[in-house]
Formats: sequence, C-alpha cells, structure tokens
Amino acid sequence: MEYKADALLLRSVNWGESDKIVTLLTADGKVGAAMKGVRKAGAKLNFASQPFCFAEYVLVTRGNRRTVIEASLHDGFYGLRTDLMRLYAAASVTEVCDAFALEEMPCGPLLVAAVEALESIETENGEPMSAVLAFFLRALAFAGYPVSAGNCPHCGKKIVGRCHFDMDNGAFGCSDCAEGVLASEVTYRAVRYFLARRDETKDGALMSEEAPSFDGIIRAIRLLRTYIAHQTECDLRATDDLLALV
Repeated sequence: MEYKADALLLRSVNWGESDKIVTLLTADGKVGAAMKGVRKAGAKLNFASQPFCFAEYVLVTRGNRRTVIEASLHDGFYGLRTDLMRLYAAASVTEVCDAFALEEMPCGPLLVAAVEALESIETENGEPMSAVLAFFLRALAFAGYPVSAGNCPHCGKKIVGRCHFDMDNGAFGCSDCAEGVLASEVTYRAVRYFLARRDETKDGALMSEEAPSFDGIIRAIRLLRTYIAHQTECDLRATDDLLALV
C-alpha cells in the first residue's frame, strides 16, 4: 500500500552500507521507515533523510515494513545548522516530539507546534530559548501534562517569591503549603508569561505579564526538562546539551 503524509523527521540511524532508518512525525502518529541508498553520493532522497526535514513523504507498506520512495520538500530548516545553539534548540524540539508521540496516535497539534517552533528558532533575531520554552509548554499540554502557573492551588493565594513545582500534577504552589521541587520566582514568572502569551495568541486577550529575564527562561526550560523526563522516563540529551551551552 502506498500513501502520502506531511511529516517532520525526528531522528535517523544508519543501516547497512547505504540505507537509513528514519522516524517521522505525521498528523496520524509517529512512523518508522527505511530509506534505501540515501547515504550514497548524489542520492535523490538524501535531503529527506536530514535532521529537521519537513516534507511530504510517500511511503510504501509491505507487511510490517515501511519504505520511503519519494519526498517533496516543504522546508529543510538549513539555517539551524549554522549556529550551535539553534541546532541544539531544534534537536530539543524533535526529541520531545519523539518522547510524546506514539504510532497511530493523532499528532496534528504536536506536528504544527514543532514546525512553528523550528521556524521561530531559525528566523527569530537573538537567542532561540524563548521558542524552546514556548514549545515545551505546548507539547506538555498536547500530551496531557499541562503546566499550571496561576495562584497556589492549595490556598488560592498569589505566588510571590520562592515556590514549589509538583512533578506529578505540573502545578506551581506557594512555599507555605505546596509540595514538590523548589522553584525560583523568576522560573514561575517565565512559565506564567509564556502560558499567557499562548492564551493571548489563542483568544486574542491582552497580555499583562511582564517579559521574563533570560535567566528565568533558562531556569524554566531546566525545570520543564525535568518534568518531561519525570512523565516520560526519556533521556533528553539534546536539551541537556542545549542547557550546557548557556
């Protein structure tokens, strides 16, 4: 059976003398497929086996095996390879997609969020960390692990100063009555800002949150990396490498 799918390449491994096995994120779930001969010089589909390739892939299924036979490029995100921080930021996006997506699991919103994140990382002026944090929050909401950064869920008071983050339910709480890992106020405010920005984009509401500091963004990424690993038990190496650069 032959079928087409818009897909983002999440990862690939060499196989045999000249083949690759790729993992693709499609709107219908995560798909593994072979790409034959793509490591040969001048291979027609070499571009479609490269990191971050977003293309329309044509796959043939025979039994339990899938093979990519054609591809039409939408965006290769080649600019991500020109800067080390952007490269690891993009890899952080694809590894989180890989952690959350499953075969035969509707993943349309995750695919859209990932492509938009890669576009932002590649084209935004300045550092790409804001795009990573925004994507992590969208991916967590998609996967059923949304982050809450409102008032304390226990006492209802406004959170000020040091607080706690519950790794089981993804909520910030005040230092007086909440449990979980310690979190700084700048971490809480960074998460709160990007949640508000997401809601502003979705609902058209005016955002009143103050823009977070770079330190707050980095701390928030570090916290969410731990939260994602806690929920998925995945080893997020690219995110660790990204955080090691700052």
